[in-house]
Amino acid sequence: MFDNDDWLNKHREEVIDPTREIVDPHHHLWRKSHPVIRYDLKELWSDTDDGHNVTQTVFMECGSSYRDDGPEHMRPVGETEYIAEAAALSDAVPARASIAALVAHADLRLPIETLDEVLDAHIEASQGLFRGIRHSGPFDKAGAGFRIPPRAPEGLYKDEAFRRGVAHLGQRGFTYDTWNYHHQILDFRDLAAAIPDTVMILDHFGTPLGVGPYAGKREDNFEKWKDDIAAVAEQKNVFAKLGGLAMPDNGFGWHERDLPPSSDEVVNAQAKYYHHAISCFGADRCMFESNFPVDRLSLSYRVYWNAMKKIAADYSELEQQAMFSRVARQVYRIDPPL
Repeated sequence: MFDNDDWLNKHREEVIDPTREIVDPHHHLWRKSHPVIRYDLKELWSDTDDGHNVTQTVFMECGSSYRDDGPEHMRPVGETEYIAEAAALSDAVPARASIAALVAHADLRLPIETLDEVLDAHIEASQGLFRGIRHSGPFDKAGAGFRIPPRAPEGLYKDEAFRRGVAHLGQRGFTYDTWNYHHQILDFRDLAAAIPDTVMILDHFGTPLGVGPYAGKREDNFEKWKDDIAAVAEQKNVFAKLGGLAMPDNGFGWHERDLPPSSDEVVNAQAKYYHHAISCFGADRCMFESNFPVDRLSLSYRVYWNAMKKIAADYSELEQQAMFSRVARQVYRIDPPL
C-alpha cells in the first residue's frame, strides 16, 4: 500500500530551512509482517532522515499489532508494547528521530473501572511514553466508498458513556485525540464545550471531504468549514493538528497522477486551510503534523515539510517555533533531546 518510493521520487526538491527543528506529532507504524501495510521504524527513519531536522515524533494509534487473544478491551495494549519496543530502538540512535511519546487506543465507552484497567496497562507497557487516547468519531453514510472507511457509530460524541470516558481522561491527566469529518466539527465542538477540563486535539483539520457526495463541492464546503473551525476554536481546551489534507478522501487526487505534487502545488491548493486555522486557534494551539504514512500515498515527507515551511513563512519566528515543535512538546509533555 505504501511502497510508492519510485513514484514519489519522480519529484525531488531542495530542503527549505534544513536546520529548523521539527517535532512530528502524528505518525503511524505497522510491522513489516502486516500483509498490506509496510511502515516500521526503518521506513519512518527513511522519511525523517530525508533532509529535514526532525528530532522527535509522536506515535498515533492505528490498530497496529493488537494482541491476538485475551479480553477484547485489552487487545489495543499490544500496539503500545510494539511502539515501546520501536521507541527504545529509536532512542539508541541519538542522531535520528526518536519516538518521544505515544497516543494509544481504548474504548472510552467502557465502564470507568474497566477503562482504568486499560489505561493502567497502557502506562505500564509504554515505558513512560503514554500520553493519551484516540477514540475517533468519523461517521458518514457514504463512508463505504471512502479510501479509509469510517468505523465510528453515528452520534459517538453525544454518547453519555463515551463522554464519561473522555472526562475521565482529563481527570487522570491524559489527552484526547480524535479525527472526524468536516460535517461533524460542531458535534466535536459540543463535546469539547461539555468537557472543558480534558485537553483535546482535533486531527487533520476535521477532514474536509472531497470524494463521493462531496466531490465538486470544495468551495461550498470550505465556507461552511471555516465557520465551524472558528466555532470549535472558541473552546480553549482544543488544539489543532495541521495536516492530513493529502489523504485520498480529501479529494485532491494527487495519488492518482503520473507525478506527485510539489510543495508549491501543496501550498497553492491548501494554504487557505492552514492560514484560517492558525488565525482561529492562534499559533500557540497549532502543530504541523505529517500523518505519515497515510499522506505518503499522495506526497513525500520532504515535500510536505517544505510546504509547511513556505506556509509558516508568513508568521513570526516564535510562532513558527510553536507550530513546528513547541506546541507538540507542550501538549504531549515531551522534553527536548539532550
